[in-house]
Amino acid sequence: MAKARTKVRARAKKAQVRKSAPKAKARPKQKFTVHRYSEGAFKLDGLRTYAKYRDLGILGATNGMALAHVIRFQPPFEPKVVSKLHYHDVDLQMIYVLKGWISTDVEGQGEMTMKVGDAWLQPPRCKHKVTGYSDDCEVLEIVLPGHFKTVELEK
Repeated sequence: MAKARTKVRARAKKAQVRKSAPKAKARPKQKFTVHRYSEGAFKLDGLRTYAKYRDLGILGATNGMALAHVIRFQPPFEPKVVSKLHYHDVDLQMIYVLKGWISTDVEGQGEMTMKVGDAWLQPPRCKHKVTGYSDDCEVLEIVLPGHFKTVELEK
């Protein structure tokens, strides 16, 4: 009998939690997308003048909720152009190294070199700068939201 009462109380408690839980925020409508590899898809029209971007179609497919692109850094590395402290006003920014290597100086972490297969998450508004990259460096970057502001702290 005591076991049955305990089960009834547990069910009642779960129902109460369900009733009081906040409703999830409505997400933008998404659609299925495929982006096939094409060398011509890399364009010099992104945030950085020293990199080519290959948009993976996620921005449009998620109605701006997320951005995913491959960044191909252009040789040679020029510190005066590239190594400028900045941050991005984002909710999430994840980077994964596809080819080569990239060195960055990240607030609170110091300078680090990331190689093929390495990934990192930069918290929102985390100050950072690129301090070097290989001639063949390519990274996958995923950012939420898809449209965001970059604030340069050095000119």
